[in-house]
Amino acid sequence: MSAIAKFMPAAPAILQVRGLSKTYKGGFTALKGIDLSIAKGEIFALLGPNGAGKTTLISIICGLVTPTTGTVTVDGRDIAHDYRAARSKIGLVPQELTTDAFETVFDTVSFSRGLFGRPRDDAVVERVLRELSLWKKKDNRIMTLSGGMKRRVLIAKALAHEPEILFLDEPTAGVDVELRREMWQVVRGLRDEGVTVILTTHYIEEAEEMADRIGVITGGSLILVEEKLELMRKLGHKELVLQLDAPLSALPPGLPPQGLSLSPDGLTLTYTYDTRAERTGIAALMGTLAENGLRIRDLSTKQSTLEEIFVSLVKERA
Repeated sequence: MSAIAKFMPAAPAILQVRGLSKTYKGGFTALKGIDLSIAKGEIFALLGPNGAGKTTLISIICGLVTPTTGTVTVDGRDIAHDYRAARSKIGLVPQELTTDAFETVFDTVSFSRGLFGRPRDDAVVERVLRELSLWKKKDNRIMTLSGGMKRRVLIAKALAHEPEILFLDEPTAGVDVELRREMWQVVRGLRDEGVTVILTTHYIEEAEEMADRIGVITGGSLILVEEKLELMRKLGHKELVLQLDAPLSALPPGLPPQGLSLSPDGLTLTYTYDTRAERTGIAALMGTLAENGLRIRDLSTKQSTLEEIFVSLVKERA
């Protein structure tokens, strides 16, 4: 399978990136041969450490930065050769809270619609504000809003011209947990309406909660793109946690030499195994415990988190 085929979604693609690279005048290479396709109506999470190339990639797709090589097409429109048509299909919510502090919520969102050549349509602006729970704040000046509400205004501005793709750069940065979950609901609602959502985030649980597919970028290279559940199945490990009826001072002989640990109090055995393995070794482990007369009071399993997988992938490429 080719590198491009690996990163193709099953559904028709609305965004296609081919052979994208960016080297700045000073010689720093921010992106290296990125190939990526995003399906219409999916939520795609782009994960990577600081300096990995996430912002550069988004900036090129949105036509804000010129690539050294490669192409970007948005619903069949080339961002370089048909900029206005391609860019009109994209809404961008930056990480920074960049809004006119003295404008009202309604006016700043309405103005954003006009920037993309859309005719004035108060009904569309009202719908967007209501969907984001901003309608009651429509006459408030931006400077009077909380940080969470300002973040919603940025999303409203990005949606005012009715784009088909919405980029969210760290959408819940600086937002408390309750508001973060409300924002997740907003994003899911947009996806249900057919908007394709692409987000970068430092909150791994955000990607784990919301994304259909996940891409991992590090050192300017896109090292992996996979459906979230498949990624966790392929790269994840499980832990079998056994609560013993009586404490052990040491592991008895005959137990697996790897993947097994004993808690300091001697009451908990933890066995880590590969979910992809043909034989997990659990049956042999339980048999050996029984042969040694060890009684199990309780047992449970724990799947690797996306954060653990992400850290492992980045370390491998470091």
